[in-house]
Amino acid sequence: MPTAMKLGSYRFHFYSDEGRKPVHIHVETPDGECKFRLDPIRLAGNKGVSPEVIRKIERIVFEYSTFLEEKFYEYFNRQK
Repeated sequence: MPTAMKLGSYRFHFYSDEGRKPVHIHVETPDGECKFRLDPIRLAGNKGVSPEVIRKIERIVFEYSTFLEEKFYEYFNRQK
């Protein structure tokens, strides 16, 4: 699971076998994990993360969306 970035207790990462899926990021928290699509940005899955934390993570994803998208394309050797 390559890590794109860490911010506080959140780890933003990819699963190495998901390169053919739409551009997305997984976010591991102390309570669970969620997944956001990056184009357009939207919640794509949630396992155990509270709505309050989801909103915080969503703001982070919006703030770092360009960086996260670049990391996805870089890791999976894909082009936009």
